[in-house]
Amino acid sequence: MNTVPETLLGLVSQYSPSGKEDSAVAYLLERMQSLGFNRVFQDAVGNAIGIIGKGPRQIILLGHIDTVPGEIPVQVKDGMLYARGSVDAKGPLAVFTDAASIAGEHEGWQIIVIGAVGEETDSRGAWHLLDQYCPEMLVIGEPSAWNRITLGYKGCAQTEITTRCNASHSANSEDTACEVGLKIWQKILEWTANNNAGCKRRFDQLQNHLLSWRSGNDGFEDWATFRIETRLPLSLSPDTWMMNLQELAGENNVQFIGRPIQAFRGEKNSSLVRSFLKAIRKEGGRPGFVVKTGTADMNIVAPAWQCPAVAYGPGDSSLDHTPNEHLSLDEYVKAVDVLTTMLVDQTSKP
Repeated sequence: MNTVPETLLGLVSQYSPSGKEDSAVAYLLERMQSLGFNRVFQDAVGNAIGIIGKGPRQIILLGHIDTVPGEIPVQVKDGMLYARGSVDAKGPLAVFTDAASIAGEHEGWQIIVIGAVGEETDSRGAWHLLDQYCPEMLVIGEPSAWNRITLGYKGCAQTEITTRCNASHSANSEDTACEVGLKIWQKILEWTANNNAGCKRRFDQLQNHLLSWRSGNDGFEDWATFRIETRLPLSLSPDTWMMNLQELAGENNVQFIGRPIQAFRGEKNSSLVRSFLKAIRKEGGRPGFVVKTGTADMNIVAPAWQCPAVAYGPGDSSLDHTPNEHLSLDEYVKAVDVLTTMLVDQTSKP
């Protein structure tokens, strides 16, 4: 297949790195309007919202419309669409839009498609949604291949640790602020290794990466600040992680940068999952389940809404954020068919 579905082509043709999503939002709203959505609008923080149906029950299809920076020329080659966002995650968002349109209205239900802004940075779009909706089911738009369902994502946190010492001559034996910081970092690595002992899956492991290091002095005091990015397993909440960091850092200052996010894993035994499994099998696929070591808007909204939740979308997630990002057009069509079948199945139930 070399013909690109219109919704997908329109979305990837609008370059929209985080903070510059307006043109893509405008396109999506216009496209949803042309596909017969009952109501389309841009909310207070810039999310694109499209609603089909007028009932009290809600199923939300939440994708994100922003991408990482780095524009990739849009082209089709050997049935593959090369473009920034084709996989992460305009492909899944376009699937949501097309499938919702095909599924159409069902009495008592609203199908709500959301193109959220800022997912690749501060997730401001997702945070804004928390008190705006109360869905019975949630599907997050992220790539996992058309025949697989993502049940969960690890949590994440960024932390800065600052050490301070009285300035002294280099001939003295006292540790510098940098040396104190290095010893703390070594303690963190050792604590992490002990915590991960016996954890075979990366999803269950604590992961720490040193992102940056700054240091200096004013003639009276030396200081050093280093930033850590942490991927948190289900077994470790952000608050517990902070408590351990503070103990490892002693009297030195430790603080979160931005909002830490708890890990999340949804239930496998739900009506939503069963509908997906049936729909994948209908298209000739063998369904599978995955959990991801990254973090998504799912971590923010699913715990707040307390409803069955999965992530779904076409594409190979190993291509996320890469200069070779591309999506199989045949896989896109299968994903639309799967999601349409799932939506009809769910919204036809009493």
